[in-house]
Amino acid sequence: MADDGREQIELSLSIVEGMRDIDRNDWNRVANPNGLPYDPFLDWDFLEALESSGCATPRTGWSPRHVLARDAEGTLTGAAPLYLKAHSRGEFIFDHGWADALERAGGRYYPKLLCAVPFTPVTGRRLLARPGPQAAEIQRTLAAAIVDTAASAKVSSVHFNFLEQDTWARLGADGLLLREDQQFHWINRDYKSFDDFLGALASRKRKMLRKERLAAQEGLKIDRLTGADLKPEHWDAFFKFYMDTGGRKWGSPYLNRPFFSLLHQRMADKVMLVLVRDGERPIAGALNMIGDDTLYGRYWGRIVDRPFLHFEVCYYQAIDFAIEHGLSRVEAGAQGEHKLARGYEPQLTRSAHWIRHAGLRDAVARYLDNEREAVEEGIDHLAAFSPFLKGDVATTDQDEEGF
Repeated sequence: MADDGREQIELSLSIVEGMRDIDRNDWNRVANPNGLPYDPFLDWDFLEALESSGCATPRTGWSPRHVLARDAEGTLTGAAPLYLKAHSRGEFIFDHGWADALERAGGRYYPKLLCAVPFTPVTGRRLLARPGPQAAEIQRTLAAAIVDTAASAKVSSVHFNFLEQDTWARLGADGLLLREDQQFHWINRDYKSFDDFLGALASRKRKMLRKERLAAQEGLKIDRLTGADLKPEHWDAFFKFYMDTGGRKWGSPYLNRPFFSLLHQRMADKVMLVLVRDGERPIAGALNMIGDDTLYGRYWGRIVDRPFLHFEVCYYQAIDFAIEHGLSRVEAGAQGEHKLARGYEPQLTRSAHWIRHAGLRDAVARYLDNEREAVEEGIDHLAAFSPFLKGDVATTDQDEEGF
């Protein structure tokens, strides 16, 4: 253990090859402990559904290798969602160039280890530990064990994706390479209604959003469904939309219909599904997940083209829901500078990386130094294009596929 003055603790570490081998209550006590905001993507129900539905399995290139840490009494005190990856798809922090460079040089990049939530570009806890004086040391022990496992197995690399800022900084201090990127999030400044939010925008942008909403809503029925209001036929309709969009964006969508059935059975109260109908015919939808203080936009799709429908279904309906339920923010997923004009503001996302090959590690380290500088400058540049009235733009640097 640590010899630098940090408190030493005794932990028994193990690796299991599936959430089914972990007690649900034990996992949830370290993944979503009392005192920390609930993260639906860390819930045992969500992660196990990805595996038992066949979405995150060795057959799809995601081999679970979850790390568990137990104290001297055998109590689970730490854990990490970990996968042995045969490719870099479904991660949203892109390292394809690193893989190409190593393989051109005669090395082998895959398999690699990934500590993340599959198919989910959402910032959150990755090295899980119950709150308390030993939490940071448990997290360090987990990270060190993952890197040691990669080194002893001669795995090319380890990637910790979408980290909270304090964990990111700690891994950097322990020698990992640090990366930054950006997303667009909507911040609730105690708005009482959508019109209240519009009042914070410059006049031209305020008029644009009103025009978009009117055009998108005309002649349509839009429902926001959660909990007992969700029915299997709603999921059938949404899955059609998801497959259409996924097929066009990626060629092979990541999730299957059994996954959404499990999500409905286990976590319907954590889902907010926007469903759009033209008469009785469903034509579009968007899936959101509900955290303690955040609405997470995940997937959307449509079978009818209509101006501004995407903005209404994915962004404006989410803002409405967040205001009505007192949520502090909406995270609209990866990419999309078009979100800026709709009141979503640039925020940093963070990842940390260990690379075994010294030459590749040095080259990536130089690249990341320049990339971080460019990302931070880009966020500063985007502030000039904010739709908000002067003085209303968020200055906070929050951590946190989507829309």
